[in-house]
Amino acid sequence: MLKGILLVFFGACSFGILSTFVKLAYHEGYTLGDVTGAQAFLGAVILWVLFFFQSRSSKYKAKEKVLLTPWWKMVLAGTCTGLVSVFYYQSVKLVPNSVAIVLLMQFIWMSILMELVFFKKKPTGLQLLAIVLVLGGTVLASGMVETRISDMSLKGIGFGLLAAVSYAGFLLLSGRIGNEYPVLKKSALMITGACILIFILFPPAFLFNGALGGSLLKWGLIISVFGTVIPPLCFAEGVPRIGTALSSILSAAELPVAVMMAGFVLQEQVSFLRWVGVVVILSAMILPNLKFLKRR
Repeated sequence: MLKGILLVFFGACSFGILSTFVKLAYHEGYTLGDVTGAQAFLGAVILWVLFFFQSRSSKYKAKEKVLLTPWWKMVLAGTCTGLVSVFYYQSVKLVPNSVAIVLLMQFIWMSILMELVFFKKKPTGLQLLAIVLVLGGTVLASGMVETRISDMSLKGIGFGLLAAVSYAGFLLLSGRIGNEYPVLKKSALMITGACILIFILFPPAFLFNGALGGSLLKWGLIISVFGTVIPPLCFAEGVPRIGTALSSILSAAELPVAVMMAGFVLQEQVSFLRWVGVVVILSAMILPNLKFLKRR
């Protein structure tokens, strides 16, 4: 179980790092289609190359299992990750970044609600307490209490909530389907689904207009590694080990990392209240694991 906890935590931290580089790419004039398309395309290429080399090893062939889940279901499930990128990056454009993060973090209670509705799995008392602390800490850490109501956009709020629903769906599906697949193959199929969806929504002009010859290749590689390679690999291996409820709580690590990156890399002013929120979130992530950690 400890391995699953660490994998999900590391995957969430990777997502937190991602937002800083997305902002830097936007500052250089790249569009939503450029960023999401390059992220998904390069991520899929990297994962399939890694799987190709893994599949040629004798160790892999000795452990090969019978695959019960059709490959197209994995591709279809992967569209959730594409929707997260599209909806969240669009929300960031329409509302303050702090508000967009709060909206995205609603996936915590959404994922546990989905698990209760679809699989009749009730959260524990500690998990419910952790959810309340995470949501309260999120409001503080995001700086939402310092944001004016006049800065809000109903369309931006809608996109942020859609991103949260998509993220919750990704966590739920990642832990429930295709667990017999090798982790690399499962991740590659899911990111391929995300790539197909994004290319349908935003035709990949960057492949032909020379944008990859500029800095988009650099940002695309960084964003794809932290957004579409590391997190899916970590979640594909970690979520089935610890379950959706605990995974959703640990995934809150994304926000503290995003706040720290904003302060140290983007040189944004991070108030004392936001650091209090970071501490509350980190405490909430430890809470459901106290029993396990004591046992260790």
